[in-house]
Amino acid sequence: MSFIPANNYGIARIEIPAAGTFGWQVRLQRRGEKSSRLFSDRSHGDAQLAFLAASQWRDSILSQWQQQERARVCEVSGRNVSGVVGVSRIVVRAASGAEYYFWQATWCPNVNTRRSVRFSVKKHGDTLAYQLAIEARRLAVE
Repeated sequence: MSFIPANNYGIARIEIPAAGTFGWQVRLQRRGEKSSRLFSDRSHGDAQLAFLAASQWRDSILSQWQQQERARVCEVSGRNVSGVVGVSRIVVRAASGAEYYFWQATWCPNVNTRRSVRFSVKKHGDTLAYQLAIEARRLAVE
């Protein structure tokens, strides 16, 4: 076959001559949700057009999942006690048993990258440390 796609994430070539099956299989899975579809050469005209259809379908599924992820992250969950997405009160326990309290702001500047900054309750007081964490988060995601 002369056509070799450059970007074939989640796409595999299927050729079963005995069954007359030739096409591109898209298989994706994220958090238990599976999406799969075969794009046959015959129904799309040729292998190149079938690959184009397969990659467009794959891209639309990935886009939907990305939008769902953004919506999930931007909602305040029932476990959130700070009332602000990405801001939480944490406790760090030292080997000596001492506990240190912080308000922490967390954000993702890029895919697969997480950043955070902590503000000491001992140094700033609970209210100011909380406000500093909120402001740090707001500035980071703008």
